[in-house]
Amino acid sequence: MYNYDLPDSVKVLEDGPIRTVLLNRPDQLNATNDEMLVALERIWAQLAADPGARVVVLTGEGRGFSAGGDLEGQLALEDMTRGEVDEWAWRQLEVARRTVLEMLAFPLPVIAAVNGPAVGVGMSLALGCDIVLASDRAYFSDPHIAIGLVPGDGAGALMPLHTSLLRAKEFLFTGDRIAATQAVEIGIANRVVPHERLRDEATDLAMRMARLSKTALQGTKRTLNAYAINAMGASLDVGVMSERATIGSPEHLDSVRATLHRIRRQETAHKP
Repeated sequence: MYNYDLPDSVKVLEDGPIRTVLLNRPDQLNATNDEMLVALERIWAQLAADPGARVVVLTGEGRGFSAGGDLEGQLALEDMTRGEVDEWAWRQLEVARRTVLEMLAFPLPVIAAVNGPAVGVGMSLALGCDIVLASDRAYFSDPHIAIGLVPGDGAGALMPLHTSLLRAKEFLFTGDRIAATQAVEIGIANRVVPHERLRDEATDLAMRMARLSKTALQGTKRTLNAYAINAMGASLDVGVMSERATIGSPEHLDSVRATLHRIRRQETAHKP
């Protein structure tokens, strides 16, 4: 097997010509920390260099696809100067921007097997894939705006490529959850799959693609993603700059504290 240089939070599993990328922080619903974000930026070059890889499946370990960014870590911004916050935000958002561009330029087809919540950056990762299969237990959401942030690190640029601008505005202005069936209706997922069949369906589809002409398949993806990159235009850069301006603001930090307080109250209420 090709020697991948990745942390434990991101794994690559080999099955013939298929490579399954596994987001591997199940106890945190695969919420992203700094280590995972950097790995997700760099993994695409490693997959492209793997001579045996033909198709990639992206999924999460455990109950979630990815619950998004680590809110606890964002509270550390309170102890930073504005300059330090800007530097931290720039590093984070540059990684996110490059990840989106790496996914769009990546030559192999990528199938998202969304096995649970795909929130924030999790939703962006799903939207950056070529085909999205959603478990009947999955939902999508980008609640950046609910914690005082611009959804600039992916979904703001990617969502209008898959659905209408009006639909994108509705869900990014509100941060509302999008159930799996509704995700198919509005065009951000291809189909809903029974949860217990999700990995098998993704593998079967990947195997079907792997039997096709490699040159034709990659050329087709390149053609379609040229449209996506052109349609996205400057929106990714505008989104990154806009989100950077909101990170660490009083509205952001107050919203993070309130969200964490609500989560902790819910966890306490559900304890036996």
